[in-house]
Amino acid sequence: MTVPVTDLTTVLRPAREGNAFEETVERLLAVVKLGVIGPGERFPAERELAAQLGVSRLTLREAIRALHEAGYVSSRRGRLGGTFVTYTRPAPDSGEVRRLALEAGDKLADALTFRHAVETGAAEILAAEFGGRFAAAEPDTDRALATLKSRLADVNRAGLADYRRLDTLFHLSIAELTGSTLLATACADARMRLNDLLNAIPVLQRNIEHTTSQHEAIVTAIVTGDAAGARTAVAEHLEGTAALLRGFLA
Repeated sequence: MTVPVTDLTTVLRPAREGNAFEETVERLLAVVKLGVIGPGERFPAERELAAQLGVSRLTLREAIRALHEAGYVSSRRGRLGGTFVTYTRPAPDSGEVRRLALEAGDKLADALTFRHAVETGAAEILAAEFGGRFAAAEPDTDRALATLKSRLADVNRAGLADYRRLDTLFHLSIAELTGSTLLATACADARMRLNDLLNAIPVLQRNIEHTTSQHEAIVTAIVTGDAAGARTAVAEHLEGTAALLRGFLA
């Protein structure tokens, strides 16, 4: 079981040389839109970012400049400077919901199926790992448990404005804790496929209250090594989100 050093490694896959600029913009936008780095928070230093993306610092700066011009980030100089996120999640818009509903079509069902497969699988794998690691008293289990419970606490005390972002980080942490880079990346990709749709519908307080108990059930199943229970708990949780999307987009 590997405790992630940073959530950025899930999203910042190396860009391919032929489309280095475009893919760098894409990766940085994913970090911003998923809320891996939240509003007002700072990106890592250019040298670290460029290394993670496998691009030159010149290419990285060009990508950051493009995001700055589009209003997603701002840059400051000096000892306390850097690149800071300025993007905030747009307010739900009924017109945008209708537009996305027309565009989504069969893609929504496909995206929901993809998310179901990767996130239930990640929870099942992590629960199986927790069961074995606790039995073997692995030294990194406590750190993994602390990470998971910290993400749970964050999302369960989130308000309406920050709920989507912290919910994303909670779900991504489950995949990251499996130690599988490919699985973590797939979970981030699945979330990005639904990101605009989720942002277009309102966050409902009653739904947050309901999902609090679902999040707790997911974590309980994982830390007790109940692999089947973890898969079932995540599936039930995701079906609630799918029902809201289908309802608002119908």
